[in-house]
Amino acid sequence: MDDDSAGIADSTGNSRDKQRVLLVTGMLGAGKTTALRVLEDLGWEIVDNFPIRLLDGLIESAPETGAETRTPLAIGFDSRTRGFNPERIIAQVKALEGREDIELNTLFLDCSSAELERRYNETRRRHALASDAPVSTGVRAEREIMAPLRRWAEMLIDTSGYTSNDLQRAVRERFASMANEEMTVTVSSFGFSRGMPPVADLVFDMRFLDNPHWDPDLRPQTGQDAAVGNYIRKDPAFEEAFTRIRDLLLLLLPRYQAQGKAYVHIAFGCTGGRHRSVFTAEQISAALRQAGFSPTLLHRNLGSRAADLLEGGPRREK
Repeated sequence: MDDDSAGIADSTGNSRDKQRVLLVTGMLGAGKTTALRVLEDLGWEIVDNFPIRLLDGLIESAPETGAETRTPLAIGFDSRTRGFNPERIIAQVKALEGREDIELNTLFLDCSSAELERRYNETRRRHALASDAPVSTGVRAEREIMAPLRRWAEMLIDTSGYTSNDLQRAVRERFASMANEEMTVTVSSFGFSRGMPPVADLVFDMRFLDNPHWDPDLRPQTGQDAAVGNYIRKDPAFEEAFTRIRDLLLLLLPRYQAQGKAYVHIAFGCTGGRHRSVFTAEQISAALRQAGFSPTLLHRNLGSRAADLLEGGPRREK
């Protein structure tokens, strides 16, 4: 079975009341640790270097949290695992597959021998099966030992030409549909005069827009008030800037999600953090919801006192 084989939805079925179990194994150096780390980010419970002979007991100990909330379980093991015996593992897995309460699959991570040797030589690590022999000896011995599991596995990813990011992306593409968590998007407003937000992935400076602060009637209001919004919209630069920012975010957010980014914070700033940044953050948040995202909207300085000093003194500034 190659890397273009059926996706996880076909290989695991659709029954949500079963305990999902994924055995993750493969050649040493092929990326098992990376794959498990991605699965953990996707919401799986991870157990690595687990003696497979104890698999039955581990599955039995899984908490009964309800059909819709059972946490999928990924178990990593390889040729170094205590009591490793491919034929015995396959027999054990066959027995477990007969149970109606378990949905069990195997992912095998493979890699060409030449690439594995290059990786070992590059990191100067000793192959577990090579002892004092060349790396190539250990790789050949391991490939022979792992052959039955490679043939048995429903899913196989060959990482020969993969970077670490490539492997992370491949694992996410296969298993993201089984994850319970979505990327968390936060849209916020702030005032530059009160300091930059300590953590923000994307910051947009809205101080190029006309400032409602200099209208005495609008000064006590905020970007959540219709009169302030109308004032900002009348600025000839607003519509084009807003459209470009919105389109940029709609381009970037799916790509962040594909890269496995769990949190994205988009911050809009103006001088005091009460008018232009608030209005733009509100509008962007609504646009993102319309596009299918679920942003959290925060206004850091909305309750701050409107002060001429913060807005640059009595001189009219835009």
